[in-house]
Amino acid sequence: MFGVGVSDLTVYDWPTADGLCGGSPHLHTLCAEAYVVVGGSGAVQTLTWSGFQETPLEPGAVVWFTPGTVHRLINGGDLRIIVLMQNSGLPEAGDAVFTFPPHILADPSLYGQAAAGDVRTRRDLAVEGFLALRDHGSFDEFAEHAARIVGSRLDAFEQRWREGPLRAALTTGAQLTQLRDGDLSHLRDGAVTRLTPIAKPGMCGHLQAYPPG
Repeated sequence: MFGVGVSDLTVYDWPTADGLCGGSPHLHTLCAEAYVVVGGSGAVQTLTWSGFQETPLEPGAVVWFTPGTVHRLINGGDLRIIVLMQNSGLPEAGDAVFTFPPHILADPSLYGQAAAGDVRTRRDLAVEGFLALRDHGSFDEFAEHAARIVGSRLDAFEQRWREGPLRAALTTGAQLTQLRDGDLSHLRDGAVTRLTPIAKPGMCGHLQAYPPG
């Protein structure tokens, strides 16, 4: 109804090759994402064409980033976040490309196996590629791989967009017209809905994922 995805995320506390704990670095090609920190501490490391950045996270902090931002969550201790995702939660439904090493990104079969594999192994491969990309990689090359990887899913992405955020925006437009005309009929549909989360392992941590609203 609203075109927004919501997840309650407890960030992984597994250590990685560089001694930090956290999740799998990845990029979204179409979706913005926002973090509302509700507990613990940590940081989000990001890579864009402008370079590397680390943003601290503490309770009360709100951080968001746009498509094209590689992001890696770092758990400094009990980090818990409410995640708000554009396009009906599309980031958790296919609009994510892991920062695997270049030889895996270049091979659709290897990429598919790595993306579908064990969560911890997948995370370690993504961190390996992230560190290489940060230090001496080509962001242009990674972005080209990302566009190719999601290319076959674009029709499904468009359908999700049309049924979620576009439909919500058009509904609001129709309601504006109704109110201008003195038509209050849509207000009779006022209701309350409670969602039940589904527990599952995510890209960056343990998720309580809510159905797209």
